[in-house]
Amino acid sequence: MQTDELREKFLSFFRERGHAVIPSASVIPENDPTVLFTTAGMHPLVPYLLGEKHPEGTRLTDVQKCIRTVDIDEVGDNSHFTFFEMLGSWSLGDYFRKEAIAWSWEFLTSPEWLGIPKEKLSVTVFAGDRNAPRDMESYELWKSMGVAEDHIYFLPAKNNWWGPAGITGPCGPDTEMFIDTGREKCSPDCSPACDCGKYVEIWNDVFMEYNKKADGTFEPLRQKNVDTGMGLDRTTAILQGAESAYDTDLFRDIIARISQLSNKEYRQDAETTRAFRIVADHIRTATFILGDEKAVTPSNVDQGYILRRLIRRAVRFGLKIGIPEGSTPEIADVVIQQYRSVYDELGRNEEFIKRELALEEKRFQRTIRQGMREFEKVLSQLGDSSRMIDGLHAFHLYDTYGFPIEFTQELAAEKGYTVDIEGFRKSFQHHQEISHAGASQRFRGGLADHTEETAKLHTATHLLHAALRKVLGKEVEQRGSNITAERLRFDFSFPRKLTKEELSEVERLVNEAIDSDVEIVCEEMPLVEARKSGAIGLFESKYGNMVKVYTMGPYSKEICGGPHASRTGELGKFKIRKEGSSSAGVRRIKAVLQ
Repeated sequence: MQTDELREKFLSFFRERGHAVIPSASVIPENDPTVLFTTAGMHPLVPYLLGEKHPEGTRLTDVQKCIRTVDIDEVGDNSHFTFFEMLGSWSLGDYFRKEAIAWSWEFLTSPEWLGIPKEKLSVTVFAGDRNAPRDMESYELWKSMGVAEDHIYFLPAKNNWWGPAGITGPCGPDTEMFIDTGREKCSPDCSPACDCGKYVEIWNDVFMEYNKKADGTFEPLRQKNVDTGMGLDRTTAILQGAESAYDTDLFRDIIARISQLSNKEYRQDAETTRAFRIVADHIRTATFILGDEKAVTPSNVDQGYILRRLIRRAVRFGLKIGIPEGSTPEIADVVIQQYRSVYDELGRNEEFIKRELALEEKRFQRTIRQGMREFEKVLSQLGDSSRMIDGLHAFHLYDTYGFPIEFTQELAAEKGYTVDIEGFRKSFQHHQEISHAGASQRFRGGLADHTEETAKLHTATHLLHAALRKVLGKEVEQRGSNITAERLRFDFSFPRKLTKEELSEVERLVNEAIDSDVEIVCEEMPLVEARKSGAIGLFESKYGNMVKVYTMGPYSKEICGGPHASRTGELGKFKIRKEGSSSAGVRRIKAVLQ
């Protein structure tokens, strides 16, 4: 079964069972500072899982673009990817365990759908702990489906509990489905909890019954939800009998282009295979980040830093297998052509994607040359007194010049030196600890908690957006926002620094809207009607056919899905603290409510 067919089958199955098909949200979470990227299918739907009404109803299905980069250094093996698509279905306070389990089994085993032999499937259920009881209901339901008792495993929370997308949020026990690869058991206790490769997860049904609070405790959700998830990449590999998704139609064309550019065969040896996969994965992910409507570009902070690292790592491994300089746009073109019919934003942003890739590759080529000079300097300092490059110097080359440790080792070996790997790891670990501490401070709080303060600041972004368009012109469009309980950060398209007079006028207009104390009216309407009414909304593609439009008197009319104040007068006084550049063609304003 080809990838496009699997996507369509999944959506068709749930459409036939009363689910509205909704589009994928952005890979950049909107108004959620707790994570850098959308890491799971549930992430964009958190407000609705917490009880807010979704415009499309209580049964939804989608294919969500996701990015996870915590294991970026592991990419190149059979199982790690930084970009993946999650097939999902949702019950927002509608059906629960009985229907979810029955439908999962039907889609997996029915000849009309995936037709996987029933005897090849095993399932796991939550064993229970102090936070929640043993999931006997799921156990009995699986037995009623005809699953043999020795194919049902009770596992602890680390295996069968789905946590919130951020620090807080909806969560609960899950039941997972695994396909037996036919390998021998690694031990008498072998189960789907093993990493031996006998069992491969294919589907996950999460029963969201709880809300995790900031203090780490759990409370029952006002509504019980179901979140089902099936990884498109992994399932494609299973259905095509491939060792890895890299060996399926998902990567067929991009690997063919890399082979053409490098004049090498994909599987000629382990090192080449790994390099092919890293280039393919990283350029695919970078293409989706650059092609997103929120316009992230390479930088040294947040999402831009991850993007820069992905591009540079792809370039480095591309050079190792002989890909000519300046080839990243050509590789990205394969990704764009493959996915544009599914994600039309890639086609709309094709020129931008290729331009940014070319610019970043040029910058990295300069950095490599600078790094080589630094490398030679390190060797000259060592002289003949030591034939080992210490860990701190190796980490400096990695952190400042983007030299992977393997690259430094290769260069050192050519000169007759070794590298203090243990010292490098200690320096790297110290850097991670500092970065994680900074991240936890930088991303603490946010609209994920739906507090009164964040709702007010979210409301203020609407008034700010409208004021900017009035002062600077209708070409101004939102490019992203980040809101904590203390301040708002708003990114918008504009080519130059704002003058003091422009900033003062923007501030005055926002405060004028606040002082008028108008009611904030929310209306649900079809997207087409919302556009005709004059409502703006850069991220319209994520909302579906029915949208919420928030109107604030004559001041603002915008499509949105987040929490808001009831009246503008609740906001207090709006004050701009800083205005500066976010990236090329994008400005950033930081402001507070006093």
